Amino acid sequence: MTAHETDRAERILTAALDLFVERGFHGTSVPSVAERAGVAAGTIYHYFESKEALVNALYKQWKAEISTRVITNFPIDRPVREQFRVIWERMADFALAHPKELAFLELHHHGSYLDNESRRIENQVIDFGTEMLGRAQVAEAIKPLPPALLIELVNGAFLGVFRGALEGRVPFTKATLMDAERCCWEAVRA
Repeated sequence: MTAHETDRAERILTAALDLFVERGFHGTSVPSVAERAGVAAGTIYHYFESKEALVNALYKQWKAEISTRVITNFPIDRPVREQFRVIWERMADFALAHPKELAFLELHHHGSYLDNESRRIENQVIDFGTEMLGRAQVAEAIKPLPPALLIELVNGAFLGVFRGALEGRVPFTKATLMDAERCCWEAVRA
């Protein structure tokens, strides 16, 4: 791909991200993405075969980014309390650096239009969390509840604080997110 083509593809992805966050998948049309990107509607199909392919390209890009941030160089040999803090802090850093992208992931993680590769990347993070929780439960550091329940509890708390921050109900700061981490740890620790 030439530099011009790469720039055009990036403009399309940026426009699509904005619109998918503002309007959702069903409220976003290919012509509206083209208009926002400053390209002809047919140009989008040169890069993405459909609106579904476009949303999946974005989903894979940003879910892979957050997955890599959480999993890479994870302190597997450290105490469970530290591991929990590291995961939350890495999520917080991502949220602060990429609020629109996290909002996009939250809006679309359950979409019927996600393809198998998007779901595989999603499950990679869930599987990682499930394994971590299993080890923590064996060490009796986390409540002996089903790992899926604990993951949803923690993820829901994180995303709730994130939404509250985006909507101005709580400060959108690292300190606020880490205060929430301490509260959430108290909820799940044994």
